[in-house]
Amino acid sequence: MTASTYPQAQRFSRSDYKTLGLAALGGALEIYDFIIFVFFALTLSQLFFPPQMPEWLRLLQSFGIFVTGYLARPLGGILMAHFADHLGRKRVFSLSILMMALPCLLIGIMPTYAQIGYFAPLILLALRVLQGAAVGGEVPSAWVFVAEHAPANHRGYALGFLQAGLTFGYLLGALTATLLAQMFTAEQILDYAWRFPFLLGGVFGVIGVWLRRWLSETPVFLAMQARRQADAELPLRTVLRDHRQALLPAMLLTCVLTSAVVVLVVITPTMMQKTFGMSPSHTFALSALGIVFLNIGCVLAGLLVDRIGAWRAVLVYSLLLPVGIAVLYASLIAGGVWLGAAYAIAGLSCGVVGAVPSVMVSLFPAQIRVSGISFTYNIAYALWASTTPLMLIALMPSSPWICVFYCVVMGAVGVASALRFGRRPVF
Repeated sequence: MTASTYPQAQRFSRSDYKTLGLAALGGALEIYDFIIFVFFALTLSQLFFPPQMPEWLRLLQSFGIFVTGYLARPLGGILMAHFADHLGRKRVFSLSILMMALPCLLIGIMPTYAQIGYFAPLILLALRVLQGAAVGGEVPSAWVFVAEHAPANHRGYALGFLQAGLTFGYLLGALTATLLAQMFTAEQILDYAWRFPFLLGGVFGVIGVWLRRWLSETPVFLAMQARRQADAELPLRTVLRDHRQALLPAMLLTCVLTSAVVVLVVITPTMMQKTFGMSPSHTFALSALGIVFLNIGCVLAGLLVDRIGAWRAVLVYSLLLPVGIAVLYASLIAGGVWLGAAYAIAGLSCGVVGAVPSVMVSLFPAQIRVSGISFTYNIAYALWASTTPLMLIALMPSSPWICVFYCVVMGAVGVASALRFGRRPVF
């Protein structure tokens, strides 16, 4: 086996299933720690900013702190990717979850604006930056770790299942928010109950670190290590010098993936409350339903990758993305007609989230794979995910269809990328 190949076994072994399951579950717990912030954005905006500030500005600043976590991804991701390509995928894969859980726990116990004034949003900002650095290392490392363990003819399914595991973290967040909204009044949540989901995130982090003790290093990295190929020059330098042709498609696909997640998981639940007047409990329940079908869509997309190829699967789901989001917003604008079914369709249509990783891991050779993915993915994700929520929130008053128009554009980007770059050889 060469350093740039994957395991060639034709079937999943019991060990493969164990590795995939542990990686997906650990990833879900880590993503929960990162995303739980957005489900309580309205509450946090009241707790961590001056009460005399206009509500829309508090919400905008709260989302600004949320997206700052995205801006921190490139630095953390690139540094952690460097060590993943030199020292091993498993070590960095385990470190990232600890870096995510500790800030989540600290958010749960920190004082609010009423107690320490402007220090509160500043501390919150610093903790989100640390979480952003952690998730920047988690996702690329997870993709490479699973891809290098999976049999070649089932790599799409493995990565789709992993993405379902990562998006399951969104579901944990939605279910936690739904449960709190049912158990406590709005006053109780604002008073003390908002802390519970963040404290739970700290517990999840401990569980995640323990789970990853049972993972083994990837056979691809072990083969590189045996040939001393993991001790080459700075991996990022190799990426920028020898693999520049892979940077553009990787960044474009990251933007498409990001758009699906931001619209379905981040923006729509907030807009359902602020623009369409839905209660928090109803909003969180519908969001959880949509994420369940996003999980299913990721697995289906992975199976499609194994059947027709990664680029063709990306093309199919890029076409489906705006269709599903249009169905969802048509239902919202019509007053919630068949809204549950519409949210389910939107979740399935966001399966591009499960198809993109199969292309990404194939764009770079093993020696610099984590660094190549981390550099392109985190820079594109940081730029796109930090600006998109703020842009869509600002433009929503102009038209309730703005998220649909946005997904039409991003679907076109995915289709154009597949047609333009899909015939290039991959590693």
